Order: sequence, then C-alpha cells, then structure tokens
Amino acid sequence: MAVQDRGGVSVLQCATCQGLFISRAELGLLIEQENDWHVSSGPTTQPIPRILPGMSAPPAPPPARQARSYIDMLFG
Repeated sequence: MAVQDRGGVSVLQCATCQGLFISRAELGLLIEQENDWHVSSGPTTQPIPRILPGMSAPPAPPPARQARSYIDMLFG
C-alpha cells in the first residue's frame, strides 16, 4: 500500500489493484470539502434555449475537461 496525500487527506492505494482505502474520518473530511467546492463553484449550467426557425448550430464545446466535482478534481 502506498500512502498518497490528496487535498490534505491521506489515502492508501493498493499497488496491485489500484484500489483506494480511506478511513471514515478522512472520508468525512473529503465530503465536507466536496460540499464546499460545490457551494463555491456555483451553478455552471445554462438553461436550454427554445428552438426557433433560423437558429444556427451551438458553439463547439470547450476543449479542456472541466472537473465535475472536487473529488473528480483530486482523483480524475
């Protein structure tokens, strides 16, 4: 098992199966950090526009992948 520090939380990772092992206290801290991340990031989605005749195609999506959550940012 290798100890890794992710966001101030110690995580054990198995070298064979790449499984992650987190203590209950560390998991609680990750959950709190996840909630804080969502509160600070605010909503990022736009409402779906009505389709009208003569509309042009939507713009291409951004090339960079945006993290969907704090956990995704740490482990993604």
